[in-house]
Amino acid sequence: MTGRFARAVALTAVLLTSVACQTGPARATPASKPPAQGAAARHDVVTWGAAADRMGQGTADRGYRLVVHTSAAGSGLRVRLSNAFGDRPLTLDSVYAGLERQGAALEPGSNRRLTFDGARTVTVPAGATAWSDPLPGSLPAGSDLVVSLHSPDAAGPATGHGMAMQTSYVTQGDHTAEESAADWTETTGSWWYLDSVSVRPSDPATGAVVALGDSITDGWASTTDLNRRWPDYLARRLQKAHTEVKGVADEGISGNQVLADGAGQAALHRLDRDVLSQPGVRTVFLFEGVNDIKAHTGVTAADLIAGYREIVRRAHAAGKCVVASTVGPFEGWPEWDQAGEAVRQEVNQYIRTSGEVDAVTDFDRILRSPYDQARMLPFLDSGDHIHPNDKGMQAMADAVDLASLDCDG
Repeated sequence: MTGRFARAVALTAVLLTSVACQTGPARATPASKPPAQGAAARHDVVTWGAAADRMGQGTADRGYRLVVHTSAAGSGLRVRLSNAFGDRPLTLDSVYAGLERQGAALEPGSNRRLTFDGARTVTVPAGATAWSDPLPGSLPAGSDLVVSLHSPDAAGPATGHGMAMQTSYVTQGDHTAEESAADWTETTGSWWYLDSVSVRPSDPATGAVVALGDSITDGWASTTDLNRRWPDYLARRLQKAHTEVKGVADEGISGNQVLADGAGQAALHRLDRDVLSQPGVRTVFLFEGVNDIKAHTGVTAADLIAGYREIVRRAHAAGKCVVASTVGPFEGWPEWDQAGEAVRQEVNQYIRTSGEVDAVTDFDRILRSPYDQARMLPFLDSGDHIHPNDKGMQAMADAVDLASLDCDG
């Protein structure tokens, strides 16, 4: 047996057990709820996540084959579908999960139907989310999971994640059950209607960290399709480490701000949905602020610090611990100026010295040039002077003290 074939056989075991299905639709509740009644008893942990945002208009009879890269291993896979920004109910009449072989093609035998309260069809009210039933089988860490979904009548504003840095696939009609790539001829660089995947780890002490951030966390300027965002590098470190934190959810949105809506809802406004609602989250990793500073809206250091304090207060009230990072250098970016740099330095001084968060990771120190501390080190710079390249993303992940992610909250 070749190494590649053996790996394929092992991965395909994720979904080898068929799920009994009913034909009647299930209905999600308007409130975002955890994967199960009494989720603590299940010990579900998020293994992949992407921040929900407003997309374009939904298209009837459209199918999406969405490729996502998981972190924590476990059984009982569930997916969360989101209609957070919809203005009408969203019906999904066919949802499958399988494993990627290459492109839109799946590993033979891995594609299995997901149900919702036992039904094949789910209707998600406007503003709501819906968790699937658990799927029998085990999912290894670092799997390339493929979620295929179809809506017969999608219309109005769609919900998803615009900048996936990952190629997924689109088709007309319902081809979700097919493992072949033949009918999946269009591509998309976004994730549609899917915002979370969870598993039940074998160790009930396993937890997750959720990275709350902007385009740097979202992975802009990292290499597409290779999972080189800094949270991806962090997930790979965690899989090899002796730590209870194994799950990683990347809740970055390009252009996002702490205080103001614009490129996605502000961090303050999306904290509950994108971060605190994730199953098994133990730690919130806060790395935002550069967009507030460079927007020239008059945001002061005091304003931004007040926003950080509100996020920390709410995370602590939910029993989560908070690791915060300093804001990275960005001189050379067109919006940089001395006034914004002064705000950045004051904010970073607060993060480093206030003692109000449970731990600090100093991304500013890792990324900045020793010769000009307002600029990024050229070796780590993608070229636009604000977004790190792949090496910069890895350096950021390597700077995180893994023990700091395992605090008591």
